[in-house]
Amino acid sequence: MGAINGTDFIKRLNQLDTEIWLDGKKIEGEISKHPAFKGLLQTKASLYDMQHDSEIKDEMTFHSPETGESVGLSFLKPKTKDDLIKRRKASEHWARQTGGLMGRSPDYLNTAMMSFASSSPLLSGRVNCFPENIQSLYDLAMKKDLSFTHTFVSPQVNRSESYLESSEEEPIVARVIDRNEEGIVIKGARLLATQGGLTDEVLVISTPKFLLDEDEAFAFSIPSDTLGLKFICRESFVGGDSLFDHPLSSRFEEMDTILVFDNVLVPWNRVFYYDNAIAAADFSFQSSFHSFTVHQVVTRQIVKTEFILGLAELLVQTINVSEYQHIQEKLSEIIIGLETMKALLEKSENDAALDQWGAMRPNIVPLQVANNIFPKIYPRFTEIIQLIGASGLVSLPTENAFNSSIRADLNQYLQAATKNAEDRVKIFRLAWDLTMSSFGTRQTQYERYFFGDPIRLSGRLYNAYPLTDYVKEVSNFLDLETEV
Repeated sequence: MGAINGTDFIKRLNQLDTEIWLDGKKIEGEISKHPAFKGLLQTKASLYDMQHDSEIKDEMTFHSPETGESVGLSFLKPKTKDDLIKRRKASEHWARQTGGLMGRSPDYLNTAMMSFASSSPLLSGRVNCFPENIQSLYDLAMKKDLSFTHTFVSPQVNRSESYLESSEEEPIVARVIDRNEEGIVIKGARLLATQGGLTDEVLVISTPKFLLDEDEAFAFSIPSDTLGLKFICRESFVGGDSLFDHPLSSRFEEMDTILVFDNVLVPWNRVFYYDNAIAAADFSFQSSFHSFTVHQVVTRQIVKTEFILGLAELLVQTINVSEYQHIQEKLSEIIIGLETMKALLEKSENDAALDQWGAMRPNIVPLQVANNIFPKIYPRFTEIIQLIGASGLVSLPTENAFNSSIRADLNQYLQAATKNAEDRVKIFRLAWDLTMSSFGTRQTQYERYFFGDPIRLSGRLYNAYPLTDYVKEVSNFLDLETEV
């Protein structure tokens, strides 16, 4: 089969019997027609269609060495720096289709599956570890172009460092409660599966809080409609079907879900590891997952910043405020952020090196720096959009208003220096949806915490950064005694 198209993607999802709950009601019927999901799924379908666009197909797919079929480039294991750049360009195509606003476009978790497979030898010979299952699922994902959601986060019951859940009969945090001939049995919950229930598979990876929490140390992937698995949705942020009124939420609203495992059986051939906390920790921090997924994420964030810069300048031109120095300073902030992110991404590629398993990993350090920068600058970018738009963002009529008898009033009183009233409102509604709607504020929070707590990200960068040579240089300058 290889790379699928949008029609195949929608058809396959509709055939699943996934248990999804929204606003206290179980979703019935074809998922692609539900108001909360149809816009997103149509957008994802358009991404899959791009794999068959004759003008860019060679930039979106590669030929599988095993089957000869065209496969999505996000599954490619890079062996050279050129391969790494090919992967980035494919991600850029998909990101530009969505303005970088879809954090869980298919290439993100395709990249995760590729990284797990390329690092699977790390689990070889370890107790309760099955690296062959990772490789077989990766092969299946490429063959069928499977889509994935994932969960790495446990419920926030008590965030104290010393908290350890004691209940085993009715656990809150998902854990292994049984092991039998068929597989492991999971009970409990996991958080924040973005697009939960809207993909073929759900990838579940856990690293235990304490090394002794063996029953919380597991990793696997199962079909979304597995018996006993349910997805509980938050409130939908789709404002409506109108692309005029809700240009972003109508197309890119990615539902976030809680996963509940009610005695879910995970077959042995889907288990990556279990009951091995040390292997879980090693796989989390030594695999190529962070290097490759952050490379994809930074690529998307750069495209998103380009979208924001384009919108900011369009606002400036629309109301003719470019002559003001404070406006120039604000736009320069976005430009500086954009060029900084680009430089860090290119450095990660320039400094890439083969790992012990033959994968060309982008250098993690500049990517970690980007990881620390973007959560700080993105909220500022949204604030800049709000400051440029000012009161114009809080008095916006709807599409229906322009199709009514008051259109003449709107045309007269809402015109702009360089745009007619309707075009001006379109631009301002885009700015509002990006920065002030429920969809927009979720985007800000999403980027703040994309890879977790920003303070922990800073600590991880500090602890991993090679500081010894810099300290030695200063010590030599001061002629300090060398410590034994």
